[in-house]
Amino acid sequence: MLDTAIDLLRGRRIAVLTGAGISTDSGIPDYRGEGAPRRTPMVFDTFLSSEDARRRYWAGSHLGWRSFASVHPNDGHRALAHMEEAGLITGIATQNVDDLHERAGSANVTHVHGRLHTVSCLRCGRTFDRHRIADEIERMNPWIAMPEQVRLQPDGDVEIDASQEFEVPSCPVCGGMLKPDVVFFGETVPPQVFAEARDIIAAGDAVLVAGSSLVVNSGTRLLEVARRADVPIVIVNRGETRWDARSAVRVEGGTSETLSAIADALIAPF
Repeated sequence: MLDTAIDLLRGRRIAVLTGAGISTDSGIPDYRGEGAPRRTPMVFDTFLSSEDARRRYWAGSHLGWRSFASVHPNDGHRALAHMEEAGLITGIATQNVDDLHERAGSANVTHVHGRLHTVSCLRCGRTFDRHRIADEIERMNPWIAMPEQVRLQPDGDVEIDASQEFEVPSCPVCGGMLKPDVVFFGETVPPQVFAEARDIIAAGDAVLVAGSSLVVNSGTRLLEVARRADVPIVIVNRGETRWDARSAVRVEGGTSETLSAIADALIAPF
């Protein structure tokens, strides 16, 4: 199937959709794959209405983000960056909240579900680098320290027992409520963000899906753009996806080795 996928993609402009599976080789677990941790994701309305919920979220999120930010891009991320550099792909629409695509060298990346690396105020709308907020958290909570073992979750969160002692940071400008720039459950993808991702998909003569089970609605909506245009879809994933029957080619396997093989085959020697 790999050779079939390469033959289909050769000579086409490729739009890319990635999910959590592309980051597993960097140490970030998948949501739904085998061995995925059990999760209780934050719901937006709960975050807004409950001070205790915000305290628990920010305490766990801070420790998770410190670990999350320390991981490195893997061969799958680098393969896509090399394909972009060679002019083979229209861009990457990713469902991931990490910045591993950018750190691998990809330039045209749209984060459909947001990014953990910035934080915004829900009152004044100002946006801050996560490092600035993290430094403030550690100033306000000098007891907090990275445990030797952090059970990292795909959205950068962890659970800790001392959350009730945690002081929640507020906006450095207006004192309003801060929230990482990720889409919580109960939120919708901002229309402008979805439009950017849709444009990436619509510009492709083929779509390459890497590391997504295609369960989340945002991903399926993007693939509908390709399906309506009769654009072939190639899926690379460990395990079944909800779009297997509608794909032109489905490659069972890890994204690091598979994307590396695709890039090696498609990029002409310099």
